[in-house]
Amino acid sequence: MKKAPKLSDAERSEIGILLGKNYSLRSIATALGRSPNTISEEIARNSVQGMYKPTSAKVKAYVRRKYAKYQGKKIQESMDLRWYIIVRLQAHWNPDEIAGAMRQEKRSFYASKTSIYEWLRSEWGQYYCRYLDSERYYARKRKPKPERYMIPDRVGIEMRPAGATNRTRYGHWEGDTVVSGKKTGSTAALVVTVERKTRFVAARAIPNLRPESFNGAVCDIQLNLAPMRSLTLDNGIENRWHGLLSVPAYFCDPYASWQKGSVENANKMIRKYLPKGMGLATVTPTRLEDILWIINNKPRKILGYKSAAQVAKEKGVLRS
Repeated sequence: MKKAPKLSDAERSEIGILLGKNYSLRSIATALGRSPNTISEEIARNSVQGMYKPTSAKVKAYVRRKYAKYQGKKIQESMDLRWYIIVRLQAHWNPDEIAGAMRQEKRSFYASKTSIYEWLRSEWGQYYCRYLDSERYYARKRKPKPERYMIPDRVGIEMRPAGATNRTRYGHWEGDTVVSGKKTGSTAALVVTVERKTRFVAARAIPNLRPESFNGAVCDIQLNLAPMRSLTLDNGIENRWHGLLSVPAYFCDPYASWQKGSVENANKMIRKYLPKGMGLATVTPTRLEDILWIINNKPRKILGYKSAAQVAKEKGVLRS
């Protein structure tokens, strides 16, 4: 029977992004539509020196899968190993007990319980499934869980106006947060917004990631702008109260932060001045203004080497 699908490379990339934003394991699981146990196991198994990096996790997962297939084949090709397993299956041991006994006895051969199950459900081991307590010849099917959204009244990015998607209209924005480093113990963050066509960046500091703090920052940013036509966000808990904003919000697909690439790029530029890992509670409004001035007033190739501030003023994105 069919198992729950393995984590994809895109999901691993999203886990890395959300961990960098200090999301809890439960919040990450909800955003990805996975169980918290799956996320916890992924981080525990595929971290390197206590750090979870998507590229390293992909390699470790690939090697583990490849090795597991080899283990299943190894059972079939090793007579001693195969008979050790068969004899104990006939004595009504389960694969976990068999694998544990091999380890305790320090045998010259070994197969994990997962490898034993893989072998049992292959063409070689089907006959011996009769000795399992369940006599199940295939993996158990898991009942699909009802789809849950962390964001009430969520509207997907596919419903966003064409003028926002193809960047033919001004006034369509993206939003995101930059958070303090975990070790600092600070809950302070930045709300960062970017106008998609001009690449103009506006940001405000907030004391925490509560929805009311996020909404307050967006409303404050809007005071200096022409009316926003739309705001594209991710599925973070800080965006739960989007319905109270005066601008319609559209949400990226789960584990698809690349769909709001302009604000992700703006976050990287801000991180040059406020490095990842630092606490943001000490960032004054003046310091943040200085950083935004540098970013918005440098020439950008994508704008024909005009600055974002220059284009935003010319096109009426900013209030005069």
